[in-house]
Amino acid sequence: MTAQTEDKVAAPTRLARKLNTFDAIVIGIGSMIGAGVFAVVGPAAQAAGTGLLAALVIAALVAYCNALSSAQLAALYPESGGAYVYGRKRLGAFWGFLAGWGFVVGKLASCAAMALTFASYAAPQWMRPLAVTAVLVMTTVNYFGIEKTAMLTRAIVIVVLVSLGIVVAATLYGREIETERLMPLTGTGPYGVLQAAGLWVFAFAGYARLATLGEEVVDPARTIPRAIPLALGITLLVYAAVAITALLAVDVDTLARAAAPLATAVEAGGLPGWSPVVRFGATVASLGVLLSLVVGVSRTAFSMAANRDLPGFFAAVHSRYRVPHRAELGVGILVALTVAFVDLRSAIGFSAFTVLTYYAVTNASAFTLKGSERRWPRWVAFAGLAGCAILAFTLPVQSILAGSAVLATGAAVFLLRARYSPSAENDAPGQSTDRHQ
Repeated sequence: MTAQTEDKVAAPTRLARKLNTFDAIVIGIGSMIGAGVFAVVGPAAQAAGTGLLAALVIAALVAYCNALSSAQLAALYPESGGAYVYGRKRLGAFWGFLAGWGFVVGKLASCAAMALTFASYAAPQWMRPLAVTAVLVMTTVNYFGIEKTAMLTRAIVIVVLVSLGIVVAATLYGREIETERLMPLTGTGPYGVLQAAGLWVFAFAGYARLATLGEEVVDPARTIPRAIPLALGITLLVYAAVAITALLAVDVDTLARAAAPLATAVEAGGLPGWSPVVRFGATVASLGVLLSLVVGVSRTAFSMAANRDLPGFFAAVHSRYRVPHRAELGVGILVALTVAFVDLRSAIGFSAFTVLTYYAVTNASAFTLKGSERRWPRWVAFAGLAGCAILAFTLPVQSILAGSAVLATGAAVFLLRARYSPSAENDAPGQSTDRHQ
């Protein structure tokens, strides 16, 4: 490490490196085993039928390739921003901007999905107004400087794991368990399985949170490549257990129609009295993920604004609370508007498309690494890139159209900005973009 780099890392404006390997694994698990699993089982079952488990395996394989690409890039570039940074440094400013744009817009949809998931489990008859209220409350909390810590993440993970454990236990006590429901590809086809795999990606999205926290991890070159695959492996085991037991208790058509599929699975079992506990776990998970997502999206928007990739208006920091208050409020307003007009399943599909695009840029960036820079074979990055592309374009048509429109808008914004703001073209692909520091 050069003296210049050491000074940059040690500068007082940089984030403190306080997360050890255990903390990193917990945050990775907490970012994945959240409300996504409570929400995605229904739409994935609708797409894949009893191919739900096959879809889960495919999504896990793609996620694993994405995770390895994210891990080696995060170790090489331990900076906040994730694929936004990797794309700029390895592929050029355009691809970095597109990744950042896709992340911000896609995670806005994720925020909406989490708010709607919270409301669907807490009080489905008041779903939309309750979801909007949740967004406004979480935005207010963030505005006053309350941020997710490793301790809060541990508490959320414990609540969610206990809730999912109850799902498994209550289902196994069911009186109508039928192993025939696990037979793959019954009543569906390969296209439906791939579509469901793309939706399952929504439930896995979160392992790259460690990459975006690269400046807060102790010894990132060692910690991140260990933490990301471990967190992903634990998450896969939990998801497989939940999906299998849900299919054993409830037929796939019932799961597909249910507003709260895991609660429905518990109610069909021998311990229906535990359903409120599952609903409580889903609400806690949803609010926890919503809180962290609003923080993440607003910080990414703040970083892009500081680098002139979004309007500089959003680069302001509150003089008292030391938070990017304009970005916080902007994100909160946009999420509230999204919640008011979209449904849960549309938000999941749209978010999955933009997340797959985000990881496609990550894999393409990892593919360019030289032999001395890479930790895993180049074919891993190629497989991740191909998997992201296939799953993205087998999602529901409305998700593909909406996601493509958003990305096209982002590309147009970048090109117009480059044309009318020549200084924006000065960002070379290998140049640091941390101008605000």
